[in-house]
Amino acid sequence: MAAAAGAPDGGGPSGTGHDDDVPGSAVHNPWAERRSLVLEGHKVRYWFYDVDPAPKPLLVLVHGFRGDHHGLQLIADRLRERYHVVVPDLPGFGRSEPFPDRHHDIAGYADFLRDLVEALTDGAVHDGSAHGVAVLGHSFGSVVAAHFAAAHPAMVERLVLVNPISEPVLEGESALLSRLTVGYYRLGRALPRRLGHRLLSSWLVTDAMSGVMTKSQDPRVRGYVRHQHRAYFSAFADRDVLLEAYEASISHTVAEVAMQLTMPTLLVVGAQDELGSLAAQRTMASWIPRHRLEVLDGVGHLIHYEAPRRTAELVHDFLSSPAPEPTPGPAPGPDGEPPVLHTQAPPTDVPAPDTAPFTGLQRIVRRGHRGLQEHRRGRRR
Repeated sequence: MAAAAGAPDGGGPSGTGHDDDVPGSAVHNPWAERRSLVLEGHKVRYWFYDVDPAPKPLLVLVHGFRGDHHGLQLIADRLRERYHVVVPDLPGFGRSEPFPDRHHDIAGYADFLRDLVEALTDGAVHDGSAHGVAVLGHSFGSVVAAHFAAAHPAMVERLVLVNPISEPVLEGESALLSRLTVGYYRLGRALPRRLGHRLLSSWLVTDAMSGVMTKSQDPRVRGYVRHQHRAYFSAFADRDVLLEAYEASISHTVAEVAMQLTMPTLLVVGAQDELGSLAAQRTMASWIPRHRLEVLDGVGHLIHYEAPRRTAELVHDFLSSPAPEPTPGPAPGPDGEPPVLHTQAPPTDVPAPDTAPFTGLQRIVRRGHRGLQEHRRGRRR
């Protein structure tokens, strides 16, 4: 049976999916197995979704800020029949340990993804490999996934960005709210430990955020989002990790590396996303040479909760379809920096790009730890 490197660590199954886009109460999911491995001195826990031993491509999902694997399991549950789906808890969140000796920033998390993909494939996927894996990132996870893909393009066969961060949050329409949020996290860090943790874990804050960001008026959906945020948004290692990750989340965007994303890339955006205007998303998408943009009406930044079925369908269609051919994008600045993100909508008469055959994705392999260790030693040299 094809399996991810790493052993089950005693965790039970996990899952909450239903066949429609309206989540209900948690249900038993026998296909999500908690596993763990040690990377660079810290323990990482990840959830492995599978239904049978048939060879399938590997799809790695990266959750957003303050979340853990639970946030993406509605999507993972709908893709497990066609892919080996791996959803890790990012270091410092959920049940993964924090980095012992580096900052919880974009560079650190991109390096973590590199190490994780190498470990899952036992070194078969690396910077010089012929094929990579599929990677999906939501929100903050989209920034991490995009920067990882830009730095290690050979390791990412196809990239999916759900609610990607297209513009600096301190400069967009929500700049005031973002600055208040910065103050909230810094106050939580400055207060005495117990009081600060209580502030950062307050249900009043998470409920307010849930209410603002949930666009659905269905009480079942709104109740599900509120429950998810209450249950899992306080699963951070400590206040230092939380502040480091938050400052990383507001300091970087996908747009910074958009023109470096040479692999076929799918962007799934909500028409009412508060963290990225539709005009900015369209502009950023035009910078990605081989992109496909899908806009979902009636949802905002919580696509993974409000439209998991539609998102999963779009992901599978993208991964199983011919890739878009490269299209010309804007010229970089004089020092190689990306152009300024203007938010005007692109012209509507641009012809659709041609397509090319899909090259396939790297499957999970298990070859023993010796090969992976030898590969890592070679990379360090």
